[in-house]
Amino acid sequence: MRSYLSVLFFVLFTIDCSLGQDIHWSQFNDNQLFQNPAHAGHFDGDYRFIGNYRDQWRSVSVPFSTTAISVDSKFKNIGFGMNLFNDQAGDGRFRTVEVQGNLSYALKLTDDSIHVLRPGINFGMNHRQINWDALYFDAQYTGYVFNPGAPNFENYQNDRRTNASLGAGILYEYRKNERYKILFGSSLFNLNRPNQGFYNTDVKRSIRSNTFIKGTFALNEKWDLIPSMQFSTQDVYRELVIGASGKYYLNHPKKKYAALYGGVWFRNRDAAYLSFGYDFSDLFVGISYDINFSKLVPASRARGGIEFAVRYIIKKFKPRNVLHKVCPDYI
Repeated sequence: MRSYLSVLFFVLFTIDCSLGQDIHWSQFNDNQLFQNPAHAGHFDGDYRFIGNYRDQWRSVSVPFSTTAISVDSKFKNIGFGMNLFNDQAGDGRFRTVEVQGNLSYALKLTDDSIHVLRPGINFGMNHRQINWDALYFDAQYTGYVFNPGAPNFENYQNDRRTNASLGAGILYEYRKNERYKILFGSSLFNLNRPNQGFYNTDVKRSIRSNTFIKGTFALNEKWDLIPSMQFSTQDVYRELVIGASGKYYLNHPKKKYAALYGGVWFRNRDAAYLSFGYDFSDLFVGISYDINFSKLVPASRARGGIEFAVRYIIKKFKPRNVLHKVCPDYI
C-alpha cells in the first residue's frame, strides 16, 4: 500500500507539463471502454450498460457537452462490447461522433486466477462536423462595426469528415479478493492516424495514449480505500488525474448490497473535483463537479463542469442444479 502511493506521488511531481484536452472524463473509472478496450467483458455479470454525460464551460462560452453510451458482455474468456461517443463544442457546434467495437481476451497467469492479463483491440468509425456559418472572422469587422453578413474570405473545402479508427490496450489485474485488488492498464488509440482536416491538406489525428492504475484496499469491515491515477497524452497535450475515493458499506434493511462513495481528485494545472456515488445491488450512479483553477479562471470564475455516470449490470438467473429428485408419497 505504501509503495503504491509512493509511485502515484512520484508521477505527479515529475511531470513538467500537463495540459488537459477538451474531451476528457473526470469519472474515468466509470467509462471503461473509452479508457481501454481490454475492459470489454471485465466485470462480474453477463451484461453491463454504462451511460456518461458531461457539461462544461457553460460560464465561458457555448457549453461543451459530451455523451457516451456503452454495452459489453463476455463468452468464456472472450469479452466484447460497443461504445458510442458524441461531443459538441463551441460556437461552431463542432461535433465528434465515434462508434467503436471492442474485443478482449482473459489470460489466467495462475490457476487460482489471482493474476490475469487481458489484451484488447478497438476498431470503429469517427465522424467530425462543424457549422462554419455559426463562426465569426476578423474579415467581417469593417473597422467600425462587426457585420456578420459580410464575407469571411475563408476557403474551406468541406464541413465534415468520416474515418476509420484503430486502437489496442492491455490490462493486468492482481486480485486477492473483491476488497484487495490492483488493476494496471495501458492503451493506444488512433493507431492508423486518420485524416481529420476540413481542407485539402491532410491533418493526421494524433495517437492518444492512456495509462492508469487503480487499487482497492479494505481498511476495516465498513471502509475501503480506492486510489487511482490516469495519465493521457495526445500530441503536445498532457493530462494527469490523481485522487482517491472512500467506499462505505451500508447496512441495508433487506440485506441487499449497498455502498456510498466520496472522493477528491486533482487534474494537474487545470482543476480539482469532488465525486460522489451510490451502489445498490447491480446499479451504480455517480456525480462529480470540477472546480477550475487554470489560467481560464477570470472567465470561468472557477466553474468547470458537472458530470454524471450510470452503470447497470444484468446477471442471468441460473437455476439450481438438482442432483436428486424426491417423489411424493402418493405415487
